[in-house]
Amino acid sequence: MSEGISDTGRRIQAILFVAGTPVAAAELAEVLSLPLSIISGEIRRLGDFLRRTGSGLLLQETAGGWRMVTAEDVADTVSLFRDTAQTQKIRLSRAAVETLAVIAYNQPVTRSEVEDIRGVRCERVIETLLSHGMIRIAGRKKGTGSPLLYRTTDLFLETFGLSSISELPTLEELQELAPPPEEKPRKESAGQPKEIGDGGEGMICRE
Repeated sequence: MSEGISDTGRRIQAILFVAGTPVAAAELAEVLSLPLSIISGEIRRLGDFLRRTGSGLLLQETAGGWRMVTAEDVADTVSLFRDTAQTQKIRLSRAAVETLAVIAYNQPVTRSEVEDIRGVRCERVIETLLSHGMIRIAGRKKGTGSPLLYRTTDLFLETFGLSSISELPTLEELQELAPPPEEKPRKESAGQPKEIGDGGEGMICRE
């Protein structure tokens, strides 16, 4: 139990914090297996606790339920954060995502190695990924020209919800997730190959 708030109050706080919509007291009572009267009292005490301690979050009753809202005096700060986050939101092109995947699965890797895998030049795409902080220079490869090596960054892990690079799905897992290729109906017409069954297993000829 924390100071001024019961264990039940903490649980209610956590539920309301993660809920995207107002939660009715009756639903909280059902989830916590407690009488509605107890839940109502805990909600009241939680609201008092948040106001008394000057928390940046408050309880608000709306639409027949309860939700956590930000305190009015921190609204400007929240608005500034939203604007900044929106400005810094990373938008990657398909080419950038493909290049990032090649680097993630082959790191540390040089630009020429990435280009060999993708089959196209990647200089500008790599510069873009560097500017967004999704990859970093990880030294130089020994050998002719000592080309730069690239690795993914902690921002890459954060963006894709990974705790470490080892959590990337294996190629086998990716293949299982990929939809099966659509089978195109075979048309038999003049000039098209035709398989011969009886007496000609494995043979292909043209009519």
